[in-house]
Amino acid sequence: MPWQRKIARLSANWSGKAIAAPRTDLEDLLKRDELHQAGIYILTGIDPETGKPRAYIGEAEVIRDRLRQHRDKDFWGQTVAFVSKDENLTKAHVKYLEGRLIDDASAVGRFEVANAQSSGAKLPESDREDMEVFLGKVHQLLPVLGSDILTPILQSSGSGSGDSESLTCEIKGLVGRGWRTATGFVVLEGSQAVLENRRSAARMV
Repeated sequence: MPWQRKIARLSANWSGKAIAAPRTDLEDLLKRDELHQAGIYILTGIDPETGKPRAYIGEAEVIRDRLRQHRDKDFWGQTVAFVSKDENLTKAHVKYLEGRLIDDASAVGRFEVANAQSSGAKLPESDREDMEVFLGKVHQLLPVLGSDILTPILQSSGSGSGDSESLTCEIKGLVGRGWRTATGFVVLEGSQAVLENRRSAARMV
């Protein structure tokens, strides 16, 4: 499904706000007042050289200006930006959030993170706790906005390795195994498949 521009908020006591848009809407996105302030952003797309998912996670005191600088990056097709409605995110705050997001996305492993090395920022304990709450909201909103960059690949109810939880498909001597997840289906390494579609597959599209 093509990306569409979306704006998301949560409860009234959370000061954050998320804006997601496809690259084709970049010019209109840059006109929004929310992007004239500090925040974090995520660019996602497909690496043209490897064909694999690629992401860039960044921070800026003025997100609009930083997104303009990313026009020359040809891999990304979608962006999500997070700001504070109260404009109370400082440079240290957004650097901390950037570092935590890079760590989380790298740990999940769905996307190759282009800037996997981040200096992050040290914060006083009270500020750090506030930013961890903000980060939790980011985790909560990203799937709603159509991004699975922080969604663990395997989300089974048990250990993730029991035969009772896996699904198996056997046809013409080939065997494939996988797991259902919250965002789709994961095919396990070693699964087999035919090289060409059968004629009946066209009727299922």
